[in-house]
Amino acid sequence: MHSSPFTVTTLGTGAALPARGRYPTAQLVNVHDSYYLIDCGEGTQERMRMAGINFQRIGHIFISHLHGDHYLGLMGLISSMHLMGRQTELHIYGPPDLKAIIDLQLRASGTWLRYPMHFHALVPESGQVVHTDEHVSVTGLALRHRVPCTGFVFRETAGLRLLRTDRLHEIPQFKRALVKQGEDLVFPDGKRLSNAELTLDPLPPRSYAYCSDTAYEPALLPYVKGVDLLYHEATFTTAMIDRAKETMHSTAAQAAQLASDAGVGQLLLGHFSSRYKNADVLLQEALPIFPRTLLSNEGGLFQVERRD
Repeated sequence: MHSSPFTVTTLGTGAALPARGRYPTAQLVNVHDSYYLIDCGEGTQERMRMAGINFQRIGHIFISHLHGDHYLGLMGLISSMHLMGRQTELHIYGPPDLKAIIDLQLRASGTWLRYPMHFHALVPESGQVVHTDEHVSVTGLALRHRVPCTGFVFRETAGLRLLRTDRLHEIPQFKRALVKQGEDLVFPDGKRLSNAELTLDPLPPRSYAYCSDTAYEPALLPYVKGVDLLYHEATFTTAMIDRAKETMHSTAAQAAQLASDAGVGQLLLGHFSSRYKNADVLLQEALPIFPRTLLSNEGGLFQVERRD
């Protein structure tokens, strides 16, 4: 059992329009109490307030592409962080043109941010390292959409070795940190206990893959293979396959097929077309292909858990 959190909060699950009680795409990823925002559709900051999320704790924002339902809430969030006195730096990752959009709006409103903001231009490339820190590494996914679109894989940083409880009494308190890091235990008299005797392998790192707007893309398989939780857009049912191809979106069945072929732990569907009053029709299409499928919902909290 992992004591440190790794969760995904789906703040918006609708495609294109705020409709039927669904909001445009945004997700808050919490890895070991570090906050990362993926996409920022209209109303994202209000959705975070409703979910009890302190958005000043977000250090990194990842924007997949420049269709409005994925980024039009960003300037409002940047502005609110400024007005509320933020001083800690903010990193934004997104398509190169996003920097010009942000700069223009700040300049036009005469706004000089109180905090340092760093922009990192993204070009869709699967496997490219986008960000690393002590908790997580983030790599890109080259999605297939009408405009350049990047997905993201969040992989938990490998933990330290675990001390065996039955040998704990043999390890002096001041030596335990080093033993967790893999060192043997050496006593003043020269006696040595090997690390393998005293520790167990760390828990396997957990992983989350985010595939926002994309046509069905088997080329993603090597990069999402075996992830614990896969979020994949499911804008349409198979009955609308022609519309899916035209708009370069996926059906629920295609999302389930990718999850099945990749052998993921769980599939989370989102980005539902407003034509569907109830998203259950999408879930029912996916379940026969991949039984471990869930529907995202507004403000839903999903655990990223390693499979048994």
